[in-house]
Amino acid sequence: MADAETDLPVFDPTAARISLFRALLEASARHGKSRIALEDPERKPLSYGNLVLGALVLGRKLAGLTQQGERVGLFLPNVQGLAVTLFALSAFGRIPAMLNFTAGVKNLKAACDLAELKTIVTSRRFADQAKLDDELAAMGEGRRIVYLEDVRKEITSLDKVFGVMQSLAAGVAHKPYEAKPDDAAVVLFTSGTEGKPKGVVLSHANLVSNARQIFTLAAGFLSERDVVMNPLPAFHSFGLTAALLMPLFHGMKVVLYPSPLHYKQVPKLIGETGCTFLFATDTFLQGYARAAEPDDLKSVRFVVAGAERVKPDTRRMWEPYGTTILEGYGCTECSPVLACNTPVATREGSVGRLLPGIEARLEPVEGITEGGKLCVRGPNVMAGYLSADEPGKLIPPEGGWHDTGDIVAIDDGFIVIKGRAKRFAKLGGEMVSLAAVESMVAGLWPGHNHVVVSLPDPRKGEQLVLVSENPNADRAALQAVAKEQGFPELWVPRAILVTAAIPVLGNGKIDYGATRELAASRRSLL
Repeated sequence: MADAETDLPVFDPTAARISLFRALLEASARHGKSRIALEDPERKPLSYGNLVLGALVLGRKLAGLTQQGERVGLFLPNVQGLAVTLFALSAFGRIPAMLNFTAGVKNLKAACDLAELKTIVTSRRFADQAKLDDELAAMGEGRRIVYLEDVRKEITSLDKVFGVMQSLAAGVAHKPYEAKPDDAAVVLFTSGTEGKPKGVVLSHANLVSNARQIFTLAAGFLSERDVVMNPLPAFHSFGLTAALLMPLFHGMKVVLYPSPLHYKQVPKLIGETGCTFLFATDTFLQGYARAAEPDDLKSVRFVVAGAERVKPDTRRMWEPYGTTILEGYGCTECSPVLACNTPVATREGSVGRLLPGIEARLEPVEGITEGGKLCVRGPNVMAGYLSADEPGKLIPPEGGWHDTGDIVAIDDGFIVIKGRAKRFAKLGGEMVSLAAVESMVAGLWPGHNHVVVSLPDPRKGEQLVLVSENPNADRAALQAVAKEQGFPELWVPRAILVTAAIPVLGNGKIDYGATRELAASRRSLL
C-alpha cells in the first residue's frame, strides 16, 4: 500500500500477516525470478527463482527427517546456504531455532534443551573450518546432526523436477504445510548480556511486519536499487530481520558474509560488490574503517547501526566516504527494530522515532526523574518466551506489551536511551546511570573502549568499577573531568581495571556479564 500524495509505502499490518515463505514468493513475483537475491564470498549470485526452488527441494528432503511443527536447530554461518535452509524449513512447517555458534558449549546445550531440539542442521565444511567439533559433540548427545553436504548428495533429478513443479504452483496456491501468520517462525536466544539467555519465539507475522515497518520508515532513502551488505549473524535478530529479511522482501540484493569480525575482508567485499547500504554495530564500524583500503567503502551511502551507542569517533572515521550513519534501536523480543533515525528525521543523541504501528508507554522507575521504563506493543512484538521451568510452554507478553528494560526519555517522538534498568547503580540512595558515566569517560579518553560495572559494596550497597582498554587510565584525571563538567564525586568509579580487550558477544555488543565477572575476579587487585 502506498500514500496517494507521496507515493511512499504505508505500513499495513493486515497485509503483513503472511508466512515468511509467502513473503519470499511475493517478492519473487514482484521483482522477478531472475533478479539476484543473494551473494556471498563464493561470488555465485543466487536469484529469487533459484532461492525459492532451492528452498523447496531442500525443504522436502529435510521434511522427511523431521516432523511438522518441530523446532529444528540451525547451526550455520551467514552465507547463502543459511538463507536457503531457513526458507526450506519454513516452507515445510518446521521452526528454525537459530543457534549461536559463538556462545560456547554450555550455552549451546542449554539452548538445545530449552527449545527441545531433536535435530540440528549444519555443514561439515563449516564445522571443520570453525573448529566446532566439541560444540557439535555436546549438542549431538541424544540428537541427530544432519549435514547439508550429505542431504545434497541424496537430491536426485526427480527431486529437482518435483521442486520446479512446486515452485511454479507455489505462487498461486497455498499448501497444507504453509504456516499461519501467528504460528512460530523462528526461535532466537537472547544474548545474555545481563543474565541467563532466554528462548524468544517470533511468529511469521512478527518478522514480516518488522521487515515492512523498517522499509516503510526507510522508503524515502532506500530502494530496490540498493545493495545491502550483511555481515551480521542470523542468530541475532538484527542480522536476521533488518539485514536479511527486510531487503530480501523488498527486491534488494543482499551480500552475506560469515563473520563481522573479519575487518579486512568485509570492506574488500563491499568494494567488490558495490554495496550501498550496511548494517553493523559501532564496534564493527570502527574495525572496518581502520582496516579498509581507500576505495573499499566509497560506495556505502548509509549505515544503520544498532546494538550499542555510536561514538563520535566512529562518525568521524566514516566522514571521508560521505557515508551517513543512522542510529537505531530494538530488542530481540520485538523482531527487533523499534526505532531508527532517518536522513529527514534525525536528532543527535537519539535512536530516532518509533516505527509505524508501534505503541509505547513509559513506566515510572524509583529514583529516575526524567523518562521511564519503555514498554511497547505492536505486530512485531514476540509470540512469547519459552519456559525453562515448563518445557514446551510458551509464555506470551501480558496484554501484548513487552517491557524492554530500557530507561528512556521521549522528546517530540525521538527516543533517547538513558540506560538499561539493570545498568543503574544505587549509590548512597542515588540512582546513577552506568551509561552516563561511560559517556563521561569516553569524552576524556575517546580512542579507547570503556565499560562501567557495579559491584557490591558493604558500606554504600554498590560501587562503580571502570573496565578500560586505555593503558594510561587514571582515576585522578577522571575526578578532574567530573568536577569540571559538574558531575558529583559519586559518579567517579572507585577503581579502574585496565584490560587488553573488553569482552564482546558475537553480534558486537558488550558482554556486560563477562565484563562484570572479570572485574569481580580481579577485585582484590583493584
